[in-house]
Amino acid sequence: MPVVAAHELAKAYGTREVLRSASLTVRSGERVGVVGSNGSGKSTFARLLAGLDTPDRGTVTRRRGASVLYLEQVPRFDPADTAAGVVSSGLVECSRAVARHREASAALAAHSGDAELLLEAQARAAEDVERLGGWDQGHKVAAMLGELGIDRPDATIETLSGGEQRRVALARILLARPELAILDEPTNHLDAETVQWLEQYLMDEFAGAVLLITHDRYLLDRVAHRTVEIADGELYVYDGGYELYLEQKAQRLALAERTEQNRQNYLRRELEWLRRQPKARTGKQKARIDRAEAVLAMKAPKVEQTPSFGVDVATSGQVLLELRGLCGGVEGLRLFEGVDLFVRKGERIGIVGRNGTGKTTLLRTVVGELEPWAGGVYLGRRTRIGYFDQQRSGLDDQKSVFDNAIGDLGRIDLAGEPVEPRAYLGRFGFDGHKQRQPLGSMSGGERARVLLARLLSQSTNLIVMDEPTNDLDVATLGALESLLVDFGVAALVVTHDRWFLDRVATSILAFEGEGRVVQYPGNYETCRRLRAEAARHEKRAEPATKPRARSPGATPSQKRKSLGYDAERELQGLPDAIDQAEACVTELNERLADPRTYTDGTTDVAQLAADLEAAKLEVSELLERWEQLELEKQALTEAEDG
Repeated sequence: MPVVAAHELAKAYGTREVLRSASLTVRSGERVGVVGSNGSGKSTFARLLAGLDTPDRGTVTRRRGASVLYLEQVPRFDPADTAAGVVSSGLVECSRAVARHREASAALAAHSGDAELLLEAQARAAEDVERLGGWDQGHKVAAMLGELGIDRPDATIETLSGGEQRRVALARILLARPELAILDEPTNHLDAETVQWLEQYLMDEFAGAVLLITHDRYLLDRVAHRTVEIADGELYVYDGGYELYLEQKAQRLALAERTEQNRQNYLRRELEWLRRQPKARTGKQKARIDRAEAVLAMKAPKVEQTPSFGVDVATSGQVLLELRGLCGGVEGLRLFEGVDLFVRKGERIGIVGRNGTGKTTLLRTVVGELEPWAGGVYLGRRTRIGYFDQQRSGLDDQKSVFDNAIGDLGRIDLAGEPVEPRAYLGRFGFDGHKQRQPLGSMSGGERARVLLARLLSQSTNLIVMDEPTNDLDVATLGALESLLVDFGVAALVVTHDRWFLDRVATSILAFEGEGRVVQYPGNYETCRRLRAEAARHEKRAEPATKPRARSPGATPSQKRKSLGYDAERELQGLPDAIDQAEACVTELNERLADPRTYTDGTTDVAQLAADLEAAKLEVSELLERWEQLELEKQALTEAEDG
């Protein structure tokens, strides 16, 4: 059953037409992902569905009585209200159901009214209370806030950061259980573990429909039943999550490219025919001319502009940064201690952990904004740091995009090649008109791209980034991933974006609480598995209440001290096998992303997709085997040392 239906919506701001003819129906319990470039109209479309804005043309129809709640990017609350008070205020329907139950119960106790009708009313109210979350709402409010990282339910809104206020707003919507929740960038300011919790909650607990605007590609892939792309004022609807969206979009673009090629070929043939004909025209000739003119008047498909980043990587030594026994914190609170880290040329270290554990503090200590409490930060002699901070500081809303990004730079060098500044900004998705606009009129994602453009316009060899993926659209994230991987620049990146970390990170620095920071090899998925395996290993290693009796004749010298010859050889060969399997996955992904795969008529796309799944499974099994052998070897070494 439809909850909300939009029909041919159009919306313009001044001369800029954001939406031209947008239509979409969201049904009960359906989860719809929304993607599109920054400024494409995603938030505008969401606000129209929520009834917060009025379309210039078209209609929005909502099911009678259906509640629709919208998570804004900048929520507005009474500063004096508490976090728990804000969340509880969203439980209007549940509070009403509880009140109806109390009224019916009181009437039954007083024998005032038809007992049968009162019992029915009491039962219906009880059913509504259970459907809307149960009777113990105070406990549920505190639990929901805790899951989203708000440990002080009684804290007033004015004492909370912008990120914390967004999490309070998200908790309010999730507990209110509307028929449709419209979530605009809900993962901003959430750590990776909380994003995973939200993913599971939306799939398993939340019964209403969800419209999800997000750049988190794992969240889209696992949650969405359908994916909607907003581009050039139009809506394109695809079945499935992010991976299926990519496949179907490639097919659509390939078809559009083939159609445009046929149109161009037809026009070329007709033009040649017209040039050969005499001036006098018969009726049939005029009809043919009319057909050619009609085809000529057809609008060619708009070429999709994708960002393309580059950076001039400064010459450096092998080690760009060393942390030795680093300790640090803020306002008297120690957040990390004893951190030892080498950042070598080409290494890309992802930094993860719960909010408030010290990730940003570590970066600010590295770049010199904060003094270390103990230990030291040592830069290589030729290390040049480029810093992208979470607050997007240093930008002036009154100045133009060009002045913020380029300033007085006369020219920009990328890999030794000079690039004209306006052409350089074009690579970040800013045409000539947008380059002249004041920064204050830009969206959050566009502001992030301006800061990226400024950072990458200067020669650097170590990029330090604090939550760069917030607000960036999927295309810009892909360009940033390609930059970090292809140019070989070293990087320290704090982010909650698991897809980004899986594609970019060569190791993970995990903040595990109580000042403990551990470095894991590989990407985020490998880190997650190693942490889970380490937790299981610690649990198995816990001493039993009674020591086991040694078997007769057994001595310490009889304990196994190494993996054994076959297992050791297998372990040594696994890195190469993993590299080969991952290369196979990369090759198959590239073939499936290539429009020519769908146009040459000779490729079995279904078989390619099946081969890709098999290759992914092989990588997973090889990684699991490698982790198992490494942990066994480590345990044997520790036992021998002990």
